[in-house]
Amino acid sequence: MIQGEGEDPRTPEEVAEDLRFDQRIKAAISSPEIAGPDPSVIEDIMNQAPIKAPTEAEKLAARSQLDARLQEIYADIWSRNPEHAFEPTLDRVRDVLALIGNPERNYHAIHITGTNGKTTTARIIEALLRERGLRTGRFTSPHLEDMRERISIDGRAISREDFIDTWDDVKPYIDIVDKKSVAAGGPRLSFFEVLTVMAYDAFSNAPIDVAVVEVGMGGEWDATNVINADVAVLLPVALDHMEWLGNTIEEIADTKLGILKRGKILVSAAQRESVVELSAARAEENHARYLLENRDFRVIHRETAVGGEMVTITTPAATYTDIPLGLRGAFQAHNAAVALVAVEAFFDGSALPGDVVERALMSVSSPGRLEVVRTSPLVVVDGGHNPHAAQAQVSALREYYPQSKIVGVVAQMSDKDQEDYLGVLEPVLASVVVTGMESARAMDPEQLGEIARGVFGEDRVVVEPDLAEAIDHATAIAETDSAEDLTPPVVVALGSFELVGNVRALMGKANPDEA
Repeated sequence: MIQGEGEDPRTPEEVAEDLRFDQRIKAAISSPEIAGPDPSVIEDIMNQAPIKAPTEAEKLAARSQLDARLQEIYADIWSRNPEHAFEPTLDRVRDVLALIGNPERNYHAIHITGTNGKTTTARIIEALLRERGLRTGRFTSPHLEDMRERISIDGRAISREDFIDTWDDVKPYIDIVDKKSVAAGGPRLSFFEVLTVMAYDAFSNAPIDVAVVEVGMGGEWDATNVINADVAVLLPVALDHMEWLGNTIEEIADTKLGILKRGKILVSAAQRESVVELSAARAEENHARYLLENRDFRVIHRETAVGGEMVTITTPAATYTDIPLGLRGAFQAHNAAVALVAVEAFFDGSALPGDVVERALMSVSSPGRLEVVRTSPLVVVDGGHNPHAAQAQVSALREYYPQSKIVGVVAQMSDKDQEDYLGVLEPVLASVVVTGMESARAMDPEQLGEIARGVFGEDRVVVEPDLAEAIDHATAIAETDSAEDLTPPVVVALGSFELVGNVRALMGKANPDEA
């Protein structure tokens, strides 16, 4: 039946019940035993027109205002010393947090360091914790497209409103410490220090139960290391950031192990023997429990599956069999094993329910890590940017695209080991198209192109500074003389997370963490 205009859609029984409800409300408000507004107020409320939902134009205008305010805040943060230019001290962060009231003490934490795999492992840990019903905060770097990605609450990037509110909360205290530092001849808080303060404050205000925190660089004097984490995670240590961390694996590992706190737990991925010895000594010194991959836990089976991996992992508490993992690459199975043991350790070493593990690992994502951003032609992105990461990239590309012609689109920061990185990639890439990035740290495409020619040879290198043109050129090369449709060609953009973010934006790939 189609009702006419103005016709009451309720049944007679519903009308009668609504009248009785109104009478009970009026009687309750009128009772001398209940303090409340005059009954006429109820009449006014009941007669008010319903609140209209904002129109799309109004939503867009409000979003534009928020984005304008965000750009002002971003400009202030970007104006500070960048992540790679800092003083090795925790004093400024400690001072600001003390003025705020030490919000970092209001929740538990798992702290993650290592050379590669930190962000993905943080995401897996967070997914496991959330499946156990805990509220989480995640602090990772770098971001791909928007600074807010670095600070996540319950698996979602902090909202525009909360980012702005957090900035307004902490900015007066940052100003105080900036002034004190500058007066003593030091710098203002750096870009990364400000974001660390904001993350710890936002987590407290949420409030969360557990923070999953990735170091920015190193560990011992990293800004994040003001937190007293229950579990410290050490992922594989390799040569990277040598100008700040040291020229040997052992020097770098020693700095990274600085996140381990007295009486806590260290969970480590497989390491070279010298790092194992160093880790054991540091754990003993701190009276910490030490859990090492391939000794105390291991990946006992993995195979490729649709959209990721199928893994079996044994830990000190249990064996988790045939768990679907929504990430691609053998290295992701090992990241998952480390994450799983870290969460077990957080819960006093007890096994996790199988359904919790399955849901968490199946649903986890890690944008920019061996991620397919277009299917026709196939375009893959991966932000790994050092020789150790390149080895994982080569292994994954060979496994997932064994017969395909693969063409790389490459850009790198000037402080990276470009020749060694490209040398690891050379056997798996038919050609490379070198492109550019806007960052002041980015290597000039022509200069990187010369290095690439020394590795690949003149005929296998093209320099195209414009990213869109570079993708198109790589696609044309990949499709030339490729095998039949059974093995479609692949374009892979790699070498920098900034490049990956730019490609994702170019492909219209929305960030899955966007609030």
